[in-house]
Amino acid sequence: MPRRPRLTGAATAALALGLVAAAPATETEPPVGDARVVARFDPAAGQRPENIALEPDGSADLTFAFARTVVRVSPDGTRTTRAELPAVADPHTPLVGGAAVTGIVRAHDGTLYVNYATGTRATGVWRISPGGAPVQIAALPPDGFPNGLALDGHRGVLYAADSVRGTVWRVPAAGGPATAWARRTELRPSHAGRFGANGIKVHRGSVWVSNTDRGTLLRIPVSEDGSAGAPEIRARGLGGIDDFAFPGAGRTVLAALNGSDQVVLVRRDGGHTVVLTEADGLAGPTAVAVRGRTVYVPGAAYRTERDPNLLLARLRYHFGRL
Repeated sequence: MPRRPRLTGAATAALALGLVAAAPATETEPPVGDARVVARFDPAAGQRPENIALEPDGSADLTFAFARTVVRVSPDGTRTTRAELPAVADPHTPLVGGAAVTGIVRAHDGTLYVNYATGTRATGVWRISPGGAPVQIAALPPDGFPNGLALDGHRGVLYAADSVRGTVWRVPAAGGPATAWARRTELRPSHAGRFGANGIKVHRGSVWVSNTDRGTLLRIPVSEDGSAGAPEIRARGLGGIDDFAFPGAGRTVLAALNGSDQVVLVRRDGGHTVVLTEADGLAGPTAVAVRGRTVYVPGAAYRTERDPNLLLARLRYHFGRL
């Protein structure tokens, strides 16, 4: 969530097998296309999608940051409220003021986990079991801003990126005390009052984190004992980067650049290419999710204040291990 208050699923068989990327249909055809808006939201009602997780049927679970809700959007655009986080008296959340529901991930059993930033003791990671109400499973510092959230199902832990404190918190998925897993300069904003560590993903034995203020994408190896290795900067020049996703089994990334209304393809060498823009329907993109060849991009329209939406596009070829 950069600026004011801001689906990944199983890979296809081809991705799982690590097939090399097939050539596009033509040399000039972009890797992402056929964009369309499948749902539009009402900003006056606080319907600004901040983050996304995908259901097996292709539905999207979206956090509406300042409406304090998780909403499920079906493939045909039908919306149902999945959960509402409790109201907080006198919230004084860093960076944004009001209480905000930010990152979301889904476990294989359908359990959802979300970050809740409030400036109070309610700040932390919350669990939403199928059919259940939200329950706080870990407290995080009230003076921080837990933003992106990632799940390592193999280790049974969650990672939360703190945009204020420049920290990645590690939380047992079953619940329990949070520990500062990584606390580095590379995770902090370069200027006070801005968003540092933001999006976060677990991918091939590493934790990847975006830093919005620095415009960087970081890779932090996970050691055998579970501790954090030294971070490495995988890409620079990604101004306003928010959350991101991996379209294949390699290190190619699709990243949402909130401030410029773009989605970019970040290559292994750190270079990047714009693949979606405002002309395609983007409205302040806050996250990216990929299921097979379908790309999901929620947009909160924080900058323009108009047309928050959920956009779907299509990958035109497999990325495999690129």
